[in-house]
Amino acid sequence: MYSAETTLVVPGPRTQSAVPAPPAPPAQWHRVLTLLADIGLLIGTRAVWTSAAGHRPAVAGVISLCYASILVCGVLALVVRRARSLARVDSCVLVTGVTLTLCAWIMLHNGSDEALLTTQAARELAVGHPMYGQPWPWLFGHGVALTPTVTGGYDLTYGYPPLAPLLAVPLLWLGHGGTPATAVSTGALIAGTVALWRMLPTPWRSAATLVCLGFGMLPSYGRLGYPAIVALALLVPVVVRWTRTGEGGRLGAAGLARAACLGLACAAQQLPWFLAPFLLAGIYAVRRGELGGRAAALVVARFAGVAAGGWLLVNAYFVVSEPGRWLTGIALPLTQGAVLHGQGVIGISLYLTDGSDRIDWYSRASLLLLAGLLALFVLFVRRLGPAAAVLPWCAFYLATRSQDGYYLLMTPLWLAAAVTAPAPAFAGAWQPRPRPLAGLLSGPRRRPARIAATVLLVAPALAAAGVAAAGTPPLRMRVTAARHTTATTVSRLALKVTNTGDTALSPHFTLTTGQGMDPYWRVVRGPRALPAHSTARYELRPPAGRFTLPRPGVRIRLRAFTASPQTLSSTDVQDAVRGGAD
Repeated sequence: MYSAETTLVVPGPRTQSAVPAPPAPPAQWHRVLTLLADIGLLIGTRAVWTSAAGHRPAVAGVISLCYASILVCGVLALVVRRARSLARVDSCVLVTGVTLTLCAWIMLHNGSDEALLTTQAARELAVGHPMYGQPWPWLFGHGVALTPTVTGGYDLTYGYPPLAPLLAVPLLWLGHGGTPATAVSTGALIAGTVALWRMLPTPWRSAATLVCLGFGMLPSYGRLGYPAIVALALLVPVVVRWTRTGEGGRLGAAGLARAACLGLACAAQQLPWFLAPFLLAGIYAVRRGELGGRAAALVVARFAGVAAGGWLLVNAYFVVSEPGRWLTGIALPLTQGAVLHGQGVIGISLYLTDGSDRIDWYSRASLLLLAGLLALFVLFVRRLGPAAAVLPWCAFYLATRSQDGYYLLMTPLWLAAAVTAPAPAFAGAWQPRPRPLAGLLSGPRRRPARIAATVLLVAPALAAAGVAAAGTPPLRMRVTAARHTTATTVSRLALKVTNTGDTALSPHFTLTTGQGMDPYWRVVRGPRALPAHSTARYELRPPAGRFTLPRPGVRIRLRAFTASPQTLSSTDVQDAVRGGAD
């Protein structure tokens, strides 16, 4: 029997205690991206370690620890189970990259010609002397690159906006040479890398480490003291999420910061000048699609005004103290008339043919392409908007100075735009449709019409480049004698030069054995100007007194540049120079 107080317990269904689900593992592409960034840090590191082992053992020891970090991070990137843990690995990869960049700077910090010019400008500025329009030939000693011009001289002055020298002034105590300038550019690269790393979504952060510090590319430019690195660092916050600028009709703190950074970047180097129109046009298109034309124009006007204020703040002292020299100096890369150099279309006239009498047309082609790409960007911003950070640099492919550094130095901005300003951000952007073209560009035959519009806007640039490349060398040159001091050195060259053109030309001669231009040879005998359709004899002397012949089989080119009009004439002379006489 059971008493009344007895409690009967009926067993129910058994339940499990609530256990939190394990965190989701990181995406496999995130692991791969972290691993690629980790591997990228290995590139170029051995050369730095080799140099440090013989001169600075402590630096070599730090690099050895970085090797250990790279190995450990490689393992962890593949085995950690949580996204948060992989984010910590990303942080470790970044710290390792920064450490290696600093170690490389410690071992190699004297810089290039740009670092020497920037540091000298800072020294002149520190003592109150003008820094624009002042030639400093003593900076260009052995091993320092010169920039030859088509006038037969060299660019020996500072030709950039003033922000980099201003930043270098407090660092002049670091020593002689270009060390202060390389410290500025390397520090700017590290700051820009950290800023981009922080501003990107967590899974993409290692891409910033890879692009900025991996491969050894940008750190080498930092150690060379390029002012463009300072501009790059300032452009990072400008390009990241740039399509959000002016949302709701207000710039806000983020928009004001972007505008100020754009102005400062334009005060550091000239490359941001080419990016700014694309960003302004893109901001206007996105905001007009959201707010309407008037509100969008006000947003862009305020943004441009703040940017101009930041630019003017840096330049104000120079505008007042040396306005003419300042204006000439900051425009110098565009007006200096430097000789052809680079990896673009100008290679046709440099290496594939014997020159051209229409070199100016390369510059026109570059400007036409820039204008055409900007017009295409405005017309088709919904399609081309994500490429706003890449399009401006395409114009340099047709320029007379088409060096790959113009593309390479700004590649972190490509990443920033790809991750934070994708195609959906432009879905509602305004696209102008002029009445004569509205039906064509939006109608049933819009695809052929858009292709035709693209061809029409790009064709003038391609035609101008074709005109330049199809030009013929105006000077016909032949080596008639070569004086040898030894079997492998030449001390004099005698030439017979014929001007086949219709204009008198003043040639400046040099011999080259590869890419780039060697110093000009001195004209010992011969006319300064060669009249049209005439022939003269020239005698040339090497700039160092003798020219060392390269190994057999190396191509030796005799080149002659003229300034007005800009022309290039080239001919192979290896047989004549080695043979000694015609």
